[in-house]
Amino acid sequence: MTSLSPGSADALLFDLGRVVIDIDFSKAIACWAGHAGCQPEAIVGRYVRDEAYRLHEVGKISDEAYFDSLRASLGIGISDAQFLEGWNAIFAGAMPDIADLLPRAARHMPLYAFSNTNRPHVDYFSKEYAPLLGHFRELYLSSSIGLRKPDAEAFDHVIAAMGVPASRIVFFDDLAENVEGARARGLTAVHVTSPRDVGEALKTLGI
Repeated sequence: MTSLSPGSADALLFDLGRVVIDIDFSKAIACWAGHAGCQPEAIVGRYVRDEAYRLHEVGKISDEAYFDSLRASLGIGISDAQFLEGWNAIFAGAMPDIADLLPRAARHMPLYAFSNTNRPHVDYFSKEYAPLLGHFRELYLSSSIGLRKPDAEAFDHVIAAMGVPASRIVFFDDLAENVEGARARGLTAVHVTSPRDVGEALKTLGI
């Protein structure tokens, strides 16, 4: 179990997708299928987070190269602009209550974000969710730092950049493998499986 108590943290570190910003990937599939003139069911099973996806997230291949890989794996001949439209359609608003929780938490200690993401998504959410993201002192993004969760090197980079001992950082993420990766590097980690989890953890921290 995660051990939280008042005074047990000096900083909070948040994943973005499904912790701060809601994500609905079916919107991307529906958009692409619409442009391709097929049913979403025809391509949804072909989409995988493969090596090209991971390379795109750490900035090692271009958007055009990634969309080329999607064109091949999904078997649809849509344009880069149409892929980008669907790619950015996944953002479904702020997670419930997070717009109230972040400023409340920021009054008690610094907030940071650590997200596996890619350049087009960063360009999009940085503008669309600017007020929400303004509560974070720094955003550590895989496409900028060239490292991604749950790799130990990625967590060590972020811990060092924050300048806070790992044991004094509470990390929130919706994926179990990232939670385990964080714990392995000494962070206290909360597995966010519902919108209530963040609020309950903050209450336990006395926030």
